[in-house]
Amino acid sequence: MSDKNKSVARALLDQQGTTFAAEAGIKLRDTPGPLYQLLVLAHLLSARISSDIAVAAARALFDAGMRDPRRMAEATWQQRVDALGEGGYRRYDERTSSQLGEAAELVNREYGGDLRRLREAGDVKKLLQGVKGIGPAGVNIFLREVQGVWPEFAPYFDSKALDGAERVGLPKSARSLEGLVAGKDLPRLAAALVRVALHADAAREVRAAA
Repeated sequence: MSDKNKSVARALLDQQGTTFAAEAGIKLRDTPGPLYQLLVLAHLLSARISSDIAVAAARALFDAGMRDPRRMAEATWQQRVDALGEGGYRRYDERTSSQLGEAAELVNREYGGDLRRLREAGDVKKLLQGVKGIGPAGVNIFLREVQGVWPEFAPYFDSKALDGAERVGLPKSARSLEGLVAGKDLPRLAAALVRVALHADAAREVRAAA
């Protein structure tokens, strides 16, 4: 792997390498609470809305106490709407509030509130899409971020991350990208690549720094 590619990867981590989970205040570990919070974040990020608003809405939900599926399900529809609105997530707030409630009930009912049981149950991608509000985009977001604690999914770079790789001159190959950083940094690299895919200015700054 060329020194230039490694330099670009370092610049990506330095400038854009905060995971979306970390930005939302989630200390991601292989435990029920953080995994559920990541699922909520993936749901919010998968809508046609800016990532900044989705992250702010996730923080507002968590700050309002909805940090696990039991509390999310017990919250009223209006309490969820109010928290989403506080985060600026107003375009989809009513539908999303209903979906979050239904999703929390499913996670409680099918997995005892613990997504590690979903991991053990079989086809993770298919099962995730059985959760209300989680489609293919939500699955990609969840697995990009969770690969650090569910290493069987690493390296996970979806089409959006690979678009970012192309934009900054890196190979459009998950295996090639994996060789550029330590394993623990794969979620950070994936997040950075998504950001440069979404923001041309960020891509230019990375290329200039490298």
